Amino acid sequence: MQYIRLKEALKSFTVFSVDDIKKVDANFYRRRLNEWQAKGYIKKIVKGHYVFSDLQINENVLFEIANKIYRPSYVSFEAALSYYNLIPEIVYGVTSVSTRRTYNFKAPAAGFSYRTLKPKLFFGYDLVGYNGHNFKMASAEKALLDYLYINNNLKNKNDFSAMRVNKDNFLKRVDEKIVRKMLKRFSKKALTNRVNLFLEFMENA
Repeated sequence: MQYIRLKEALKSFTVFSVDDIKKVDANFYRRRLNEWQAKGYIKKIVKGHYVFSDLQINENVLFEIANKIYRPSYVSFEAALSYYNLIPEIVYGVTSVSTRRTYNFKAPAAGFSYRTLKPKLFFGYDLVGYNGHNFKMASAEKALLDYLYINNNLKNKNDFSAMRVNKDNFLKRVDEKIVRKMLKRFSKKALTNRVNLFLEFMENA
């Protein structure tokens, strides 16, 4: 298989897998991947997943890659809170929710980490479009709940203060009614208590 044929067949792909290539050529010889990497045509993101070397990497691209290299998943936690400008830090890795086991990938483009939630909690994300592509991103409300659910050590005002959530942006972006509606689906008394304390903290911050 010639590289030019691969490039044409997968030109609309942000990230592609070996399986994607085999849909184009069922007899594809995997050694060609090493040759194309050596020539600078493609770059490996993680095992079995690649991008074309001329791809311009930005935040949206990283979010789409995060969705595709570990499925099912959606971007959440710190990455989503930063996306909504709720926390001031620039997040250098992409943090996601998955129903599969917790996993971390170290890639040249970024770090990708996935935390496990039960299938019944795999909800509350939107499909965000950009330049003909899309990625799954937690809503601001679900990102907050995911974060407080996983980080069960956050229990008091000092802990919440350390999160450095921007109050003005929080009050504009986060709908408390939606938070409470989603919270019921977790069915966790301890989480409900933490969320109530956090919302009270934000109201009086």
